[in-house]
Amino acid sequence: MACTRRDFLRLIPAAAAMGASPPPYPVRFVDVARSAGLRDEIVYGGITAKKYIVETNGCGVAFYDYDQDGWLDILVLNGWRLEGFPKGKEPTNHLYRNNRDGTFTDVTARAGLVRSGWASAVCIGDYDNDGFDDLFITYWGQNVLYHNNGDGTFTDVTAKAGLGGQPRRWNAGCTFVDYDRDGKLDLLVSNYIDINLDELAVPEKGTNCTYKGIPVHCGPRGLKGTRNYLYHNNGDGTFTDVSEKSGVHKPAGYYGMTATTLDFDDDGWQDIYVVCDSTPSILYRNNRDGTFKDLAVERGVAYSEDGREQSGMGVAIADYDGDGRIDIVKTLFADEIPALYRNDGAGYFADASIQAGLNVITKYVQWGVGLVDFDNDTWPDLLYVTGHVYPELERSNVDYPFKGPRVLFRNLGNGKFENVTEKCGPGLTVPFSSRGCAFGDFDNDGDMDVLVMNMNAPPSLLRCDSSSRHHWLKVKLTGTVSNRTAIGARVLVRCGSRRQVQGVESQSSYYSVNDLRLHFGLGESSKADLVEIAWPSGRKESLRDVEGDRLIFIKEGHGIVRSQRFS
Repeated sequence: MACTRRDFLRLIPAAAAMGASPPPYPVRFVDVARSAGLRDEIVYGGITAKKYIVETNGCGVAFYDYDQDGWLDILVLNGWRLEGFPKGKEPTNHLYRNNRDGTFTDVTARAGLVRSGWASAVCIGDYDNDGFDDLFITYWGQNVLYHNNGDGTFTDVTAKAGLGGQPRRWNAGCTFVDYDRDGKLDLLVSNYIDINLDELAVPEKGTNCTYKGIPVHCGPRGLKGTRNYLYHNNGDGTFTDVSEKSGVHKPAGYYGMTATTLDFDDDGWQDIYVVCDSTPSILYRNNRDGTFKDLAVERGVAYSEDGREQSGMGVAIADYDGDGRIDIVKTLFADEIPALYRNDGAGYFADASIQAGLNVITKYVQWGVGLVDFDNDTWPDLLYVTGHVYPELERSNVDYPFKGPRVLFRNLGNGKFENVTEKCGPGLTVPFSSRGCAFGDFDNDGDMDVLVMNMNAPPSLLRCDSSSRHHWLKVKLTGTVSNRTAIGARVLVRCGSRRQVQGVESQSSYYSVNDLRLHFGLGESSKADLVEIAWPSGRKESLRDVEGDRLIFIKEGHGIVRSQRFS
């Protein structure tokens, strides 16, 4: 039997390519959700079986400083069950206010955010530039836009804004994006499938309703794919659907999932990447005239390395190899390697997942993901959460468990990663069926923590406990000519010979939102030699000799306006 290059590379132990063993990884994760007060179950479909695909995809979470007190609060979305719930017992989204002592208080009702339904994704951005970040949530059903009133409460302004969508549409990912550089955040909403449960086949009675020989819920293959939607911000609290004239309705028939912004070709205009399930992913290039064109195939981020459609779930955007260019990670289904797309500097990408050593684990379905420097050594590590979509499968095939670990790959700084999942504490190894996850420093101690959505269980809050003495720098941006949240801004930090690049995203991971304060490890350096900001407006600013171990606030056109050391 012929052995392909890909098959051959799978056989090479990752350690052989790494050379000398690196020092021990100085990070452990502890799940502190229960002691922190995050005890409410995230309901999503059946527990031991899933009859329809709507029960399987789960939802996102967010680190969200909604009250701007400098401490990350937490938003956890929720789902539903086919049989429904008695009145007064319906599951709801939860907003937890950070008490600044490692605990949180549920303020959902007080904030006006009680809502039930099949929630999918969350994205955050200050759409009216009033200084408070607003909240958009997608649903299988009608979406909702919440205006942040700045006093701890929110107002549902969906109807006025014109963003509800059709009642039976399966809205999936979303991202705020200022695509026309007018300083106002527009909105893209990806869509998954057109679905009507009354017409949908059940296991054993339709095509595409088996997996590894057992009956399972049907789809997405065989079901009707759909289109994505783009809404232009009119500046008066309303939005206009420009999906058709902008070109975002093309391609159609895809299964869109997580959406995010990036300027992949460094032309100063925001592009959009939509990860798709079982169809090619979409890279909308901004044509600078209000229109977009899908260049995913041409640029190398639509398919696998060998040209196959992939079951894309989540996405992370960062510079993993320190060359100053934004790279992409896309999480995939079981038996697939997470796709690591390396940017060649000209806006073209090559699949480097095998060379990076990510092929040592393939049995889990991968969902939320981040490229995050947990040990502050200047090299972003890779973490993704797992969980199968078929709870019925493990009863006949123990190799595909419904619950799985949180997988952590340490960045070795040479283009390769090392699997350290088993070395970093029970926060990673206790199994869950997880979906969305978000990354942020909830306890303001200078390292990055992880918030995880677990199916039919409370969320996990993984506190990062690092023994590293490395330095760090956090950057919080405020736009003036650009949108106030600075969605789409890119920050380059240089210390010594090391370069790091990150962007401010409205959505990332899987249907989730990370800390909007960008976090950079500085390693042994106590300061950043250079901090360079490319603002969404096109303006560029440079700051030199920036002291580390603090959070700096940068206002467009004004430089550093404040800095804060964490005690």
